[in-house]
Amino acid sequence: MPVEARIPTRMGDGFMVEMTRSELRADIEQATTQAAAKAKAPPLSADEQAHLLDIYASSAAFTAVDIGDQVVLSCDGGGSKLTGTDMQDLLESEQRLGQDILELWHIEYSYKAIKTILPFQQQVMQNAQLMLTAPIQYGAQPNLAFYSKPDGPAGNWFELLPKGDIAGARAAIEEAMEYATQDFVYVADGMIEAGADGVDFDTTGGAGDADFFSTLRAVKHVREKYPEAGIEVGMAGEFVIGVHGELEWEGRRLAGLWPREQLEVCQDAGVTLFGPAVNIRTGKSCCWNTAYSLTVIKPCMEVARIPVHPNVGEGVCGVPVNGYPPEDAASRAARSFVDILRCDGL
Repeated sequence: MPVEARIPTRMGDGFMVEMTRSELRADIEQATTQAAAKAKAPPLSADEQAHLLDIYASSAAFTAVDIGDQVVLSCDGGGSKLTGTDMQDLLESEQRLGQDILELWHIEYSYKAIKTILPFQQQVMQNAQLMLTAPIQYGAQPNLAFYSKPDGPAGNWFELLPKGDIAGARAAIEEAMEYATQDFVYVADGMIEAGADGVDFDTTGGAGDADFFSTLRAVKHVREKYPEAGIEVGMAGEFVIGVHGELEWEGRRLAGLWPREQLEVCQDAGVTLFGPAVNIRTGKSCCWNTAYSLTVIKPCMEVARIPVHPNVGEGVCGVPVNGYPPEDAASRAARSFVDILRCDGL
């Protein structure tokens, strides 16, 4: 019996290993079965698994979709990671990297911090709109935890919860939510008035269900005040952590929502572009991680009324946790989402 060839591939931390086609197939089967059980979603079909296997069993250094199957590229942050100057980075993102939707952002990447430098950022946005053609949104993270002590005015629920003070923790969270939503609205209003084509709430839900709820309230305000503005919500992880635990949006409990339900809530609030995210398991292969991510996100495509752009970036959706993700792994993840999910963009 011939010995199977070993194929170069990556682990979730970016480390290169070699696996056989049979081992890759086993990883795909295990990942989609596990994801289906957790998210209460159907596993990938036999044809989808076979196609994913072909993508990861290739020894090519880089892979891509077929000509004609290209999708829209949006970003969170992005440009300023290149040279550190806003205008030059936006120009390079548009003209050299081919980003379709650009994002102006600041290194202090949270709405709480941006509030203090809003006039400066408004001027940069106005300058950018004069020089670029592609739509430019403004982005930052909700980061609800920044509103707790010692950095913010509200009590620190991460200190109160371990003490068993559930009521006190929830009261602190609710106080922080009020401050947060005010800041989100203030910055969003200011940037849209300065010419931004939209706003991005990046890594939403990173501090749990209250973080998500605060963002949804801001989204609803922006949609009502600026009906033509774009609103992107990119999630922090595959399900919403229930830190508060009792928050509901129009009758739907936010804690524990998986991507499909996250999408439905975002659509109802007025979001125009949804970015699901599934966290990488560094001890699993990239093939395993991509199969898991595809299974969890696939149900979104059945109910989406708005574009879905899976967050195929560092540490999520099949891309390794690495400051400079290897292009062999990143390109395989991107192609998998386009080929198998037929998503609207990345």
